[in-house]
Amino acid sequence: MNIRLDKWLWAARFYKTRKLATEAVQGGHVHVVDQNKGSRVKPSRSLNMGETLVITKGLYKFTIEVLQLSDKRGSATIAQQLYQETAESIAQRETVSLQRKAQNIAAPRKRPDKRERARIIRFKNKFAE
Repeated sequence: MNIRLDKWLWAARFYKTRKLATEAVQGGHVHVVDQNKGSRVKPSRSLNMGETLVITKGLYKFTIEVLQLSDKRGSATIAQQLYQETAESIAQRETVSLQRKAQNIAAPRKRPDKRERARIIRFKNKFAE
């Protein structure tokens, strides 16, 4: 059974649409790991069971092994049976998540209120002249 890579990524629910999956593959966010290195691929590449993929989504990197092939998008529980993520990948994603949370706690962003905006405007105007 020949399944296109972009179609499988869509069926495995890594991307909401096939177009997004195709753009991710073309943009170099999806690599197929050969013996020693991860090579860039095309969206139309046929996928085989047992192959290892490295998918980059934002700050997160997923290293997965293809367990089953499917070209139909099913429920999330069915999609999770199509692949298995490596333990190293899960640990890396958790550390990145914890780092992001720590950054957000250390420096929470808030919008300036009316009084603070007025001070900012006065400060900018002082140096604009």
